[in-house]
Amino acid sequence: MTDPELIARILGALTGVVGVAVCLGYGLWRFLALALSAAWAAFRTRPPGGADPRIAPYTGPEPARPAYWAGQMWLDARFAGQAAALTVWYLLTRHWLGLVVRRRLLRGRHGQTGELVDNAFGRLLLRLLAPGTALAALLSALLASVLLAGVASFFVVEIALVALAALAATLTGRAAERLWKLALGIRMKCPYPGCYRPFPLAVHLCPSCGAAHRELRPGAFGALRHVCRCGKALPSTLMTGRRALTARCPHCDRGLPPSVGTTRVVHLPLIGGTSAGKTMLLAAVLDGLRSWSHDSRLTVEYASPDDLREANALGQQLNGTGWTLKTQGGQPRALMLLVGHGRRRRLLYLYDPMGESFRDADTTRGQGYLAHADGVLLVTDVLAAPVVRRALRADDTERAEAARPADLGPVETYAGFTGELQGLGGRRGRLPVATVVTKRDALDRLDSLPRPAEPVEAWLAEIGLDELVRALGHDFAAARYWVVSARAATGAGALDSERRRAAEPVLWLLSRTGLRVGGLARDRRERPGAPVRADTRAHPVPRPRPDTEGAREARDARDAQVGHGEERSNTP
Repeated sequence: MTDPELIARILGALTGVVGVAVCLGYGLWRFLALALSAAWAAFRTRPPGGADPRIAPYTGPEPARPAYWAGQMWLDARFAGQAAALTVWYLLTRHWLGLVVRRRLLRGRHGQTGELVDNAFGRLLLRLLAPGTALAALLSALLASVLLAGVASFFVVEIALVALAALAATLTGRAAERLWKLALGIRMKCPYPGCYRPFPLAVHLCPSCGAAHRELRPGAFGALRHVCRCGKALPSTLMTGRRALTARCPHCDRGLPPSVGTTRVVHLPLIGGTSAGKTMLLAAVLDGLRSWSHDSRLTVEYASPDDLREANALGQQLNGTGWTLKTQGGQPRALMLLVGHGRRRRLLYLYDPMGESFRDADTTRGQGYLAHADGVLLVTDVLAAPVVRRALRADDTERAEAARPADLGPVETYAGFTGELQGLGGRRGRLPVATVVTKRDALDRLDSLPRPAEPVEAWLAEIGLDELVRALGHDFAAARYWVVSARAATGAGALDSERRRAAEPVLWLLSRTGLRVGGLARDRRERPGAPVRADTRAHPVPRPRPDTEGAREARDARDAQVGHGEERSNTP
């Protein structure tokens, strides 16, 4: 073996020993420490006030920040991986090989400080250590990369599990809310004319900045809460408080009552011809529900301030003139009430359309709310029926004219809307119909007709409207009948017994949706002489009216409750 070979072997062994020693003793840990520090820095937040290039700005329509797990978490993981890889590459190429080995050790300078060694032997020794240091750098970079790849793989699995857990929480939250609404029969629909459209989720307004959030539910913007662009945290589920936010219709952008989305909605249109007494009956129903709430577990509230104002305006009309104005305009806005009994509640939509809305198929088809009807309140003015008018004698004809009969008879009115009701909703055969014969005070004064009596359907058949009774029994799942004097149930001299009778059709229709109020009407019929609790608020003594029901109603007038004319509060 020649001397050069021996020297080469010695130098090779020295290089290997130095490389392994420096790698295991210092280089590997230095690479790992700096790479992990750089990766961790990618997750640290920056001081407020400055731009952060790691955060991608959200430019979508929703005024909320996407949830961290839905986007930014993956960006931060990518930035962390890039930072660690770039750190390893920089340490290897720039620091160790470029600076320490080439510029310092090979030039006889100290590897840490860069100072030139004074004697030649020291400079020679540093030059001999340079290959071992370079090898140490290569081994450190290789081993650190392998270890960092393992850490990265483990970290990717962890953030994937976090994303899956957040996704599972999101899907669970959505499914729980959907099942809860399905179990309670909650379907959200707009109550405003020109819209009436269903929607799965209302638009919720941020209480701080007023921004409209259309996706405030568990999703990519958050499982339990969304963060508005103004920084306000908003609850994303009903259970966490979303019901407290102001809601608007996503189609027409008009305000919705707070109970939309939390309470089952019951749509009840009042169907009848012009001057059939729909609005008078609506006023009587409102007072009747309030009267029942004073003496039972029934609770009644107006769903919004607009409904309260509308009810008060209706009461002022009746208090001033004894009549309601003719319904004007196109499609009606629903008057909304929260009706409850025990722990169950219903958001009641009462529609009072113009009588002209049902003259023909085209106008009836435009009444979009009929597609959502849960029942029908058929307001029947028998004085408008040709068969009844022909049976009246001269003096009774004058009395009938004084009662302002409807422009169309009940059979014609029913025929005008029933076919389109089936076409709009497709479920007429599953709906109940409550038929209310109005103007009983006028009917009681007619000698040409038999007095209205129970059962009302038999009385209708007796006066010639058996065709209507047969059609209702055939076309609807259930039909019941009432005869009511709306004038005796409204105004300053309202009779409490008549008010409660006017509310019975609505109570029966509500009972068909699962609200246990059907027994209220039965209690009245089973205990006709039961006393009614008087209203403790002051009210003028009612004056008997010539169109009331004789001695029986005169006795009832002594116990009359507060009428429709007083100012209402939101909680009766």
